[in-house]
Amino acid sequence: MEIYKLGLMGNANVGVFIYANDKVALVPPGITREEENTIQEALNVETVRITIAGTFLHGILVVGNNNGIILPRNTNYEEIDALSRLLKKYGLNIYLSGSRYTALGNMFLVNNKIGIASEEIEDSEIDKISDTLGIEIIKKNIMGLPIPGSLAVINDNGGVIHPDVSDDEIKELEEILNIGIERSTVNAGIPFIKSGLVANNYGIIVGEITTGPEILRIKRGFEGAEK
Repeated sequence: MEIYKLGLMGNANVGVFIYANDKVALVPPGITREEENTIQEALNVETVRITIAGTFLHGILVVGNNNGIILPRNTNYEEIDALSRLLKKYGLNIYLSGSRYTALGNMFLVNNKIGIASEEIEDSEIDKISDTLGIEIIKKNIMGLPIPGSLAVINDNGGVIHPDVSDDEIKELEEILNIGIERSTVNAGIPFIKSGLVANNYGIIVGEITTGPEILRIKRGFEGAEK
């Protein structure tokens, strides 16, 4: 998989601002056409310019896969209506979560086969989100932290995780997710991988200050580290 380096609006935290699956990427309205073209080329997707809950924090607020997209409860009606119309052609289910938590992108780690959710997410929401995304979702914190989605990024073939996760926990996660996982940082030493990385099954985008050694580890992770 090819890895593209990108900054958005002068910021290397690309994973904060982009949500993507294999069909579409949700991006902030304020990005340049050049930035949008890079996202489309890197991930082989169309882009939708929109706000979520009046913000540009798509990667933090949205979780989803090729079957559906989950929006936080503070998404406004105009955004929901626009997304319902714009995403109809992709055949994506849309669910407005009732969870008291809104940073869903940080609290869920999912691909098209299975998902992990923060242990703090309500059971009733787990069931509804599981139905919308068409996958089993297991409640599990990583490193004792209730933010699995900020500590790792995965696709259907591999993934990358916070460098301080133990060998035993990586082995457990690899067995649950049935993929290989590699430790890495992003953006010259940031351990919270999600902040500077976006990936689907076609490509990878990292923050523009991500180093060469980090890119090698990320590439190895998404090529499927040996389980």
